[in-house]
Amino acid sequence: MATTTIAGQTYDVNEEGFLTDPQVWTEELGTELAKLIGIEMTDAHWKAIRFLRDDYGVMGETPTLRRVSTQAGIPVKELFALFPKKPAKKMAYVAGLPKPKGCV
Repeated sequence: MATTTIAGQTYDVNEEGFLTDPQVWTEELGTELAKLIGIEMTDAHWKAIRFLRDDYGVMGETPTLRRVSTQAGIPVKELFALFPKKPAKKMAYVAGLPKPKGCV
């Protein structure tokens, strides 16, 4: 298992850089993870990330882009604007969750 240091803290990550333990995540860490991929967090970003975290807690898996859109009420087009190119993967990364199963 690999590790990475973010803001002076060391975290276990998988081969793609995703946290291996979602329990260590904090919003401060989410902000730092977002910076690493060039995203400046806004309230709109946090709405999506908080939905992912809450839904993961209930469902036990990272929600897909479609689920985020339908359940959180955030249009897919807006998700692509907030998290360009690969929104599902980027949202999961920032939220400290595993990549969604529907995300190749």
